[in-house]
Amino acid sequence: MDIPRATLPKALDIPQIYFKPPTADVPAYKPMIVPPADLERPEETEAEETTEEPEAPTLKIPVIDIEMPIPETAVVVTAVTTAVIAVTTTTVTQSLFEPIKKKVQKQLQAKVNAWKEQRQKKKKDSLEKSKTE
Repeated sequence: MDIPRATLPKALDIPQIYFKPPTADVPAYKPMIVPPADLERPEETEAEETTEEPEAPTLKIPVIDIEMPIPETAVVVTAVTTAVIAVTTTTVTQSLFEPIKKKVQKQLQAKVNAWKEQRQKKKKDSLEKSKTE
């Protein structure tokens, strides 16, 4: 007996997807330890010796009899550098942007004037229409 056989196509090869569940980064903080208000040094310990800072140099102004503190060199250098950079930047940018500003102002003024003329023309036309009716 001859039994017919069906020829079936091969099964599709579907790749398996491995899903990794999401993880969350839980925020954490270092607990801050606040000492009690009545905290005192234990009796067995000694207090630390503090070193005194040298006095800041001063400049005595004889006429008004005032002593002015003189700032440190690093502070003066930083202040002068900042001031020079600010003035230079302002001067350079002003000279660069002034012509651009004038051109843009002229163009904007021309647009505004054209818009005003168009608006006045529309008003005149609407008044003439209302008079004729």
